[in-house]
Amino acid sequence: MIRNDAEYKEAVARLAAEQERLAEHRTRLKVAGLSDEEIKRVTDPIEAFRLQFAEEVESYERLKRGEFDDLENFRGLGHLLVSLRIAQGISQRELAKRLGVHESQVSRDERNEYFGITLERTMKVVDALNVRLRTKVEIDTPREMELA
Repeated sequence: MIRNDAEYKEAVARLAAEQERLAEHRTRLKVAGLSDEEIKRVTDPIEAFRLQFAEEVESYERLKRGEFDDLENFRGLGHLLVSLRIAQGISQRELAKRLGVHESQVSRDERNEYFGITLERTMKVVDALNVRLRTKVEIDTPREMELA
């Protein structure tokens, strides 16, 4: 996950370099006499890596536009907290200052996507980010009642 503008700029440059490297590789393979199918087999792993990297860049761009994924039963809460910081352009250092903790703590928490975070700690992070979360509760109908 790209966590700041510096990482984003580096990722965009690396993505462009990967695209160029892949095109050059395909050209060399074609010159070497490989068929399109053989070239595809050789370059598929590189292309998969490039697409994954492109997805990370696109995800960061969506966050900067304030577009977030929905949560389902709090799955992805840690990712959302990191995303909210990124979307607001707040550095880890600034968030740490707001929370009254060392920057390394925020870095560690984000690297682990706040795994195992308590509700109290979640509220502190949400408050420090000046965010309001809303919930929607839906009660699933038990399967036995659906079949009756």
